[in-house]
Amino acid sequence: MSGKVSMRSEVPEASTWNLEHLFLTEDDWNKELEQTLQNAQEVTRFQGRLGEGASVLLQCLDAQEAVLERARKVGAYAHLRQTEDGTNPDNQARSAKSGDALTKLAAEFTFIDSEILGLEDGTIERYLAEEPGLAEFERSLKLLLKQKPHSLSPETEKVLASLSEVHGAPYRTYLRGKLADMTFASVEVAGSRYPVSFASYETDYEMHANTELRRSSFASFSRGLHAYRNTFAEAYAAEVKRQVVMSRLRNYDSVTHMLLEPQQVTEEMYEAVLDTIQTELAPHMRKYAELKKKVLGLDTLYYCDLKAPLDPEYSPSITYEEACRTVQGALGVLGDEYGEIVEAAFTQRWVDHATNVGKSTGAFCASIYGSHSYILMSWADNMRGAFTLAHEVGHAGHLMLGARYQRMVNSRPSLYFIEAPSTMNELLLAEHLRAQSEDKRLRRWVIMQLLNTYYHNFVTHLLEGELQRRVYARAMDDQAITAKVLSDLKGEVLSSFWGDTLELTEDAKLTWMRQPHYYMGLYPYTYSAGLTLSTAMMQLIREEGQPAVDRWLDALKAGGSKTPLGLAQMAGVDMSDPATIRSAVDYVGSLVDELCELFEEEI
Repeated sequence: MSGKVSMRSEVPEASTWNLEHLFLTEDDWNKELEQTLQNAQEVTRFQGRLGEGASVLLQCLDAQEAVLERARKVGAYAHLRQTEDGTNPDNQARSAKSGDALTKLAAEFTFIDSEILGLEDGTIERYLAEEPGLAEFERSLKLLLKQKPHSLSPETEKVLASLSEVHGAPYRTYLRGKLADMTFASVEVAGSRYPVSFASYETDYEMHANTELRRSSFASFSRGLHAYRNTFAEAYAAEVKRQVVMSRLRNYDSVTHMLLEPQQVTEEMYEAVLDTIQTELAPHMRKYAELKKKVLGLDTLYYCDLKAPLDPEYSPSITYEEACRTVQGALGVLGDEYGEIVEAAFTQRWVDHATNVGKSTGAFCASIYGSHSYILMSWADNMRGAFTLAHEVGHAGHLMLGARYQRMVNSRPSLYFIEAPSTMNELLLAEHLRAQSEDKRLRRWVIMQLLNTYYHNFVTHLLEGELQRRVYARAMDDQAITAKVLSDLKGEVLSSFWGDTLELTEDAKLTWMRQPHYYMGLYPYTYSAGLTLSTAMMQLIREEGQPAVDRWLDALKAGGSKTPLGLAQMAGVDMSDPATIRSAVDYVGSLVDELCELFEEEI
C-alpha cells in the first residue's frame, strides 16, 4: 500500500452507502427536521394529564413513539454523514444542528417520565389492567418505575435533558481530534513510502506480515497519539467526572451501578465476565503469543506484533464482492428471511467500505427503526474484513428482525445481549470455511480467524473493560484521571494479562487513546458477554441443528422484549451460570492447542 489517503470526493460511489434511502436531498432532511420539532406538540399537549387515566397515557406514549421514530431517522442521517467524513464542515454543522434539535425534543419530553414516576403507587399497575393497548409498554413502564429512587424533580430532569449536547462534548472532542485534526507521518520501508492514518494502521499495517512495516507504522501511529495524549485524557476525564456526578446526584451506590441498570445486568454478572475471562484466558493467550514469537522468528514480541499473521502466504487477498458472496453463503443456515436482509445489505449499498480522510475508524452498524441498517467499515482486501462484514451484518439482521416483529419501544435489547448476534455470524463464517475442505493448512487458517474474533472480544475489548473498572474505582475515590494515570493503568492491565511473554513499551500503553467505547458507558465488556453467549449457541447448533437455529431466530425476533438473560434462555443458554463463561474460555484454549499442534508439525 502506498500513495496518499483519498479524500471523500475521490472514492468510487459504489464503495459508499446510499443515504438517499433516508432523504433524497438536503432540503428534504431540513424539512423533516422542522416538521419533527413541530410535531412535538402532539406529545406536549398531554403535559399535566397523565394522571387522568390509562387511555390518556396510551395516547401520549403512542404520540411520543411516533415523533421519536422520525427524530431518530433525522439524527441517524446527520450521524452517518459525520462519520463518513468528519473533516467536512457541512457535516459538522449538520451534526450540531441535529444534536441541538434532538436535545430540545428530549427536554420537552422529560415530563412523561416525571409524571409517571409522580403517580401514586399502584397507578401504573391499574392502568395496565384497564387498558390492553398498554401491554406493549408494560416492560418499559416497569423498568421506568425501578428508577423512582433515582429520579429528580421534573424541573431538574428537564434542565439535565437540555444539557445533553453539552454532556456529549467530551466524546465529540475526542472524535474531532481523532478524525479531523490528528495526522501521522508516513513511513518508508524498502524504498516505498506508506501513508499512516487511523484506518490504514488498524485495518492493514497492524496485521501486516512485514515486521519492519508493522513496527515502523506503529511507531509513527504512536507518535501521533502521544502528541494528543493530554487533550484526549482531559476529554475522557470529563466524561468520567460527568458520570460520577450523575451517579451521586441520582443516589446510586456507584457509577458502575448506574451504568449497569439500563443493561438489566447485576454487578455480579459484570464482575464474573471480567474476572473469569481475564484469569482463565491469560494462560491460553500467552501460549498463543509464544507460538507467534516462535513461528515469526522474533527475538522479542512487542504489542504491535500480536496481530501479525502466522501464515501470510496462505491468506490471499479477497475483494469486497468476493467477501459478500462468502458471507452470504455462510449465513444461509439462518434461513430465507434473514438471508434477504443480508442480500439487500450487499446489493443495495447499505455498506460504506471506502477508505478516505476523515472517515470514522473501526466499524459499526446503525440500525434505524422504520428504515434499514447502514454499515460503516474500511475495506483492506483481507479476510479479516470478511469477518468484520459478517459481524456488522449480524447487527443489521438482528435489529431489523427485532424492528419487524416488535414496536420501537421493544425493538432493541440490552447491551449485554447486543454483541451475541454479531459474533455468532463470525462463528458461522468460520464454520462455513472449515466445512469446505479437510486441508490442514485451511483448518489452521480458519482457527487463526476464529482466534482473531476471540482476541478482539475476549482480549481487546475485555481489557478495555478492565481499564474502565480501574478508572471508575479511582474516580469514585475522587482521584485525578490524567494521561500518565491512564497510560500507567493500561500498562498494568496489559502486563497483568500478558506477563513476560510481551515486551511492554510506552507506545503500547497509549492504547487507551484508540477506542471510542470508553464514551459509551459500560460497553466494552459486553463484547465478551455476547461472544460467550454466541459460543454456547454455536455449540447447540452443532449438536441440535435446525431446532437450535429456530430458537436463535426467535430470540432475535424478540428484540428487546425480554431481559438479556431471558433472551439467552429463549435460545437455550444459561448466562447466569459461570460454567457458561468457563466453557467459552476452554473452547478458546482448545483452538490454541490445536493450532500449536498443527504448527508443531512444521517447526
